[in-house]
Amino acid sequence: MMEIKKILFPCDLTESSSKMLPYVLSLSEKYNSMIYLFHVIQELDTWGSDYIDDVPYVVLDKFQQEASEGAEKAMDRVCNEQLQGCPNFQRKIISGDPATEILKMIESEGIDLVVMGTHGRKGLKHTIFGSVAENVVKKSPVPVLTVNPYKLK
Repeated sequence: MMEIKKILFPCDLTESSSKMLPYVLSLSEKYNSMIYLFHVIQELDTWGSDYIDDVPYVVLDKFQQEASEGAEKAMDRVCNEQLQGCPNFQRKIISGDPATEILKMIESEGIDLVVMGTHGRKGLKHTIFGSVAENVVKKSPVPVLTVNPYKLK
């Protein structure tokens, strides 16, 4: 029988993530698993120099700092409002490329299952931005359960 002791829940800290959290909690309870609540702040320099060459470095630095502070507040809210009864969770916020950092986290923490949302980008948006979930599914060494938060009740 497959053991699921560590569940990675990469989330964007939006309402969509909040809709998915009960499913993650249910899995955690069923398997007595640790939940790794994980948020990656995308670094602006990954957008390419065409977009940020004309923006002063100080402005970019301040934006990254504000994004980090906002993520911390949102993570606090999620933990305080939705994870109060969950004894087995850890939280982590880092900066980088989301798909790359999720894959690194899988390896470094010995994750058994990833539960993540899809956002349904189509057309040009999907071509330009790609899909974090798609990249993780293709490259993950462990099973990935994808959930469309817009279809949840």
